[in-house]
Amino acid sequence: MKILTLSALLCAMMALTRAAENSDLVGRYLYCHHGWTEINGACFHYVPKPMTWAKAEKHCQSMGGHLASVQSIYEYHEMQKLTVPHGYKLTWIGGSDAQEENVWFWTNGDKFAFTNWCKGEPNNLNKSQHCLQMNHSAEKCWDDVGCVAHRPSICANRGWGLVVGL
Repeated sequence: MKILTLSALLCAMMALTRAAENSDLVGRYLYCHHGWTEINGACFHYVPKPMTWAKAEKHCQSMGGHLASVQSIYEYHEMQKLTVPHGYKLTWIGGSDAQEENVWFWTNGDKFAFTNWCKGEPNNLNKSQHCLQMNHSAEKCWDDVGCVAHRPSICANRGWGLVVGL
């Protein structure tokens, strides 16, 4: 009897899931892992421990993500909210031009289309600034800086999260 009940419940769940996937009227929600915040359909996590850019990227990878890429001003402002409790500290995000000067890319492979550089940036001061930090200056914009500086970071995962229909 227990097997029959379990089978019936499983079939009902599968049928409801398929119906939800095929319905334009069903709401969808993204559930990020504990400690991660949903922003614009992706999951973001602030890491307060200061690390070099490379160690921060490696740490993000160990959690299933990359240093965050930014796709819009809305997304940037939402990411900044993650830094507010920490005083808007200078924070690593996933941009780099280390392979070729002025050819910026995101570590996760996203297109580097949106930018929020501070005035006069990126400037590659002393030809050694190849990593991207956010919350620079009073404008809280982007700045290129040496990758060996120790900063907190924001990790992102644009691929996981359980999407379910209601």
